[in-house]
Amino acid sequence: MIETFAVVLGIAVVAAGAVLLQHRFWPPAPDEEPREDVAEYIAMMVSVLYALVLGLSMVAVWEARSAAEDHVQVEASAAHQIRLLSAGLPAPAGERTREAVDAYVHHVVSEEWPVMVAGQPPDRRGWDLLNDLRSAGQIPSGSSPAQQATLQETLAQLSVLDDARRGREADVGDTLSPVLWFGLIVGGLLTVAFMFMFGVRRSVTHVVMVMGLTALITFTVLLVYGLNEPFNGMFAVDSTSFSRYFPGS
Repeated sequence: MIETFAVVLGIAVVAAGAVLLQHRFWPPAPDEEPREDVAEYIAMMVSVLYALVLGLSMVAVWEARSAAEDHVQVEASAAHQIRLLSAGLPAPAGERTREAVDAYVHHVVSEEWPVMVAGQPPDRRGWDLLNDLRSAGQIPSGSSPAQQATLQETLAQLSVLDDARRGREADVGDTLSPVLWFGLIVGGLLTVAFMFMFGVRRSVTHVVMVMGLTALITFTVLLVYGLNEPFNGMFAVDSTSFSRYFPGS
């Protein structure tokens, strides 16, 4: 957080320095025709178009992060439900199921999460452990109706866990398009650049205007950057959902 505000302040100071240089070396001439009308119209159009790009980018990264958080919560909840349901299975199958789900969660938290933080998708080991979990719940055909019903619910939760895991893996690579990044950077530079086209004669007023706009644009772009990778950065989705249900994982 401190680094973000330091970057925002630093860029705002640079913009203020540019304004002072403009007033020092290229001040408006006393008889120069005002350019406020034309500059205001063009700046307004640029600002509106940039706001569209900025809003689209913010919505995209926020929805991606929300989807990643939902997938993690659903996956952790399904794993927890499977562990609870294992108590209703016959002793051998129930014990195998508990061991398999504990091994799966431990692998997700200790092995897969650091890989996802680095922006890389998990390996196939997680799917192998999930297959082990699926095969661990098999029970004899002569089991009681209650045990058969428990097995059906366990299989249903396994399907939920499988879908959530697929979503989590897809979320790792769900980042903002380079085209939108280009629009964010170029649009921000153009929006600030048009602030230099107004014939403002009071340098203090001009400095405050440019610093405020630059700081706001920089903060928003940094916010998009922080939300861009769901499992990394200031707003990263962590493994708390798994740790809540499996404290020893």
